[in-house]
Amino acid sequence: MKIEKNHVVRFHYTVSEPGQPAIETSKDREPLAILVGHGNIIPGLEAALLDKSEGDSFEVTVGPEEAYGERREGFVQRVPKKHIRETRLKPGQQVIINTSMGPRAVTVVKVGATVVDVDLNHPMAGKTLQFQVDVVGVRAAEPVEIEHGHVHGDGGVQH
Repeated sequence: MKIEKNHVVRFHYTVSEPGQPAIETSKDREPLAILVGHGNIIPGLEAALLDKSEGDSFEVTVGPEEAYGERREGFVQRVPKKHIRETRLKPGQQVIINTSMGPRAVTVVKVGATVVDVDLNHPMAGKTLQFQVDVVGVRAAEPVEIEHGHVHGDGGVQH
């Protein structure tokens, strides 16, 4: 079965910057399960999955514009410390803050007595990413998955 929109794809991946060691891999855990065509992963990787089949392995290089976007200079915001769970903060540290649009990964720039300046750029913004992908499974999505826009069960969201 070829991967197309509204198919559930389970795959392992390893991501790195070209010529660099791996940043992250799924090989030591369950494969990632996504519903294709619903924006659940970066656009460049999702596009590379199209027309692949179970058992396929491939590499793809994804530029910033099809990954996490270009870095925006000065994209810094001051946040009250009470909005950050971690207590020992230091510049360069990655933390999660809750925003009106849900949790967001940010990087600590400066720590004050009651406030923290954080860089709102995604940690991989501006980076070209190299993915090594192994497609583990492909199936047609259930109607409820299409309605909800994400995978249920086998590696997806459990309601």
